[in-house]
Amino acid sequence: MSEPEDAYDDDTRAAEYVLRLLEDDMERAFEARLANDRDLQSLVQSWEYYLADLAVDIEEVEPPKAVRSRVLASVADRAGHRSWSPIWSWLAGGLVAAGVMVAVVLGGLFDGSDDLTPSFRAELISEDRSVILTAGVIPATHEIVVERVAGAPPAEQIHELWLIADGADAPVSLGLLQNEGTTRIRVPDEIAPGVRTGTIAISIEPPGGSPTGAPTGPVVAAAQFSDL
Repeated sequence: MSEPEDAYDDDTRAAEYVLRLLEDDMERAFEARLANDRDLQSLVQSWEYYLADLAVDIEEVEPPKAVRSRVLASVADRAGHRSWSPIWSWLAGGLVAAGVMVAVVLGGLFDGSDDLTPSFRAELISEDRSVILTAGVIPATHEIVVERVAGAPPAEQIHELWLIADGADAPVSLGLLQNEGTTRIRVPDEIAPGVRTGTIAISIEPPGGSPTGAPTGPVVAAAQFSDL
């Protein structure tokens, strides 16, 4: 008999990763794959866009049964009519599901009203200019969009992005950067206000990122955001 995990495909894993539902070891394994798997990166970015409104604080409300049914049908359709899994059970109940349903009642998810234009920009350039990245902040979605202009981490290693907020005792990891192209990172609401005035930095880390919660490798570059 196959294990329950066999029913999970990459699309479902990507959704659970965005929602931070994976166990620590599963998340580390997923991030190790994410560093070099462009298809997986695309799935994560797609789910980040699709589920971004879940971060909005909405008071818990018991939705009408008809609305609940429509939302679950919509979510199932987004997943490509795949088999039911724990992620949909999680979405179906509790505060987050209520928040989604209220958002649908008020006009639907992603109605195009958010301004997705970056408002702040920073350049991360190593001392020898072998690594150059640009980063922009989209305040409406609390996203940092990092574009790799030149350079990459050493073989079998990865770049990790950190925030050192004003007055903070230690840096906070914002996520892992793709080795080429664009990386989109959604900053948790509780630390998002510190991005504008803080310092961002990139370090060289093992696959899956720092195992300690703090930079373990060399810091390649650091910068602060300025207004566009």
